[in-house]
Amino acid sequence: MRARRPLLRPLRAWRSPALLAALGVLAFGVPVSSALAQQKPPPTTFGQVVGNAVLCIDQIDNKAFYHYLLTAFGPAYKHEGGAYWFRTDTSLWGAPITDVIVSDDTSALVFMGVVADASPEKLAPAIRSASGMRFNPLDHSAFPVRASVPGSKIVYFRSKAKVYCAKYKPLPPAHTR
Repeated sequence: MRARRPLLRPLRAWRSPALLAALGVLAFGVPVSSALAQQKPPPTTFGQVVGNAVLCIDQIDNKAFYHYLLTAFGPAYKHEGGAYWFRTDTSLWGAPITDVIVSDDTSALVFMGVVADASPEKLAPAIRSASGMRFNPLDHSAFPVRASVPGSKIVYFRSKAKVYCAKYKPLPPAHTR
């Protein structure tokens, strides 16, 4: 038994976190923890591209927006409710944006939206001062939906606000139906 104990100690050294991290650097060429922690900065066109789509100022092509967001932020972190969800670290209209959503092809609607880390009461005036677009409450409930003339809406999303634009998909050309 005494002859085997010294042999086990070198094997335990292979289990140390520092050694495993060093092996990760050798195997992949970059530190694994830093590669996962790095996030690309948002593109400089984010405000114009996503902001105008969410306010229903521009056309919504969900495939083009999906590829734009995939290039800008990497793969979607979830796919639920007929939408791809992308995590962001940017701002629009002076409010931090935590998520951007874009529709998939399972719905009769194409939509684009953002989740802002602000209440709808604070976000509506911020959008108005930045873009001039007014959002009016549609009813007198405790949590009213706010809508703009072009058709975008601000709704409650837990303690945050979700701003989105949703439109029906255009029909395909007659010769392909």
